[in-house]
Amino acid sequence: MGQFLSILVKGCSVKNILEIGTSNGYSTLWLANAVEETNGNVTTVELSSERVGEALANFEKANLLQRIDVHNQEAGAFLDSQLDHSFDFIFLDSERTQYMWWLEHIKRILQPKGLLVVDNATSHASELAEFIKMIEEDKMFETVLLAFQNGAFVARKKQ
Repeated sequence: MGQFLSILVKGCSVKNILEIGTSNGYSTLWLANAVEETNGNVTTVELSSERVGEALANFEKANLLQRIDVHNQEAGAFLDSQLDHSFDFIFLDSERTQYMWWLEHIKRILQPKGLLVVDNATSHASELAEFIKMIEEDKMFETVLLAFQNGAFVARKKQ
């Protein structure tokens, strides 16, 4: 998934990334490395303080901390505080049961022509079915489901 994210970010000249679900920072590092080329930044949100600590250590080792803004808080509260059209790329790799509750915020903060990428779209298809259906039926988005590794669902906001 990391290299796929990197290619998307570079190919689409992404500047402002939101990642929900930092974990130990593996995907964040791919994203941060990619925005080195686009002169962008990554905002990442993680509820677990322990995971945030691990991630920060990994970001420092990789010398990419200057490209990453880490928020140790619940994603719904973070999303609620964001301005409209704040991000041109959103990556979801978090608590899948919450995604549909975050959708209105995601639609609001994602810039027109921005990308939403959802990890584990085939490996956890049953958990994501309702969320994916909501996006596929929303005329605001064009979508594709990619069946590599654990799967990726990609949605592009039209306007």
